[in-house]
Amino acid sequence: MRPGKTLGLIVQMRIDSSRLPGKALLELGDTNLAGMVMRRLRTIEADHYILATDRDGALQLASSALDAGFTVFEGPKDDVLGRFALAIEAFSLDTVLRATGDNPFVSKHLADMAIAASQELDADYTGLTGMPVGMGIEVVQASALLNSASLARTEHEREHVCPYLYEHPRAFKIARLPCPAEYHMPEGRLTVDTAEDYRRAKNIVAALGVNPGDVELISWLHAERKDG
Repeated sequence: MRPGKTLGLIVQMRIDSSRLPGKALLELGDTNLAGMVMRRLRTIEADHYILATDRDGALQLASSALDAGFTVFEGPKDDVLGRFALAIEAFSLDTVLRATGDNPFVSKHLADMAIAASQELDADYTGLTGMPVGMGIEVVQASALLNSASLARTEHEREHVCPYLYEHPRAFKIARLPCPAEYHMPEGRLTVDTAEDYRRAKNIVAALGVNPGDVELISWLHAERKDG
């Protein structure tokens, strides 16, 4: 990051899930899904590592966060944008790396690319496109998130952190960049949102270990598609 800029990696996570209840606590590798997500994210360089959750999440995920080197921050359950705004103010952040608790296979390489692009383009929002779902993070300037939090009104805008930003491209500088060709596989899924996704994640860990590399993950997905 630029000198004097404070970078915070914030991962949003809740215990309840309509499609896969309690998924954050489901066993994955030598930990649970929450632990694996945070451990993977911890490889990305940042000044602060923050688990932004609600009251139930703060109680049930504290141990996993501590083990992974994350600070637990409790905020509103349904107003996730508001939760992020409060975390930004509490940690005096300049830039936010936004991650979600669904993604145990985030790519450090892609995250570093997004951070570099954000700096080069001086963008309010930066995200890569085209890679398997669950491999990326978003880079957002804290001032833009605070601005959007003050303006967003609809449930959709507040329940999800970034829609107000990229739905108002005249107000914010949005950078959506294609991922490198070797990562291009938009139909691939490395997120955990359903029971089928969880089965896939367990199979990946069984085959590749708890910290698989990007090349191995892409190869596994290609093989799965071929076999399927």
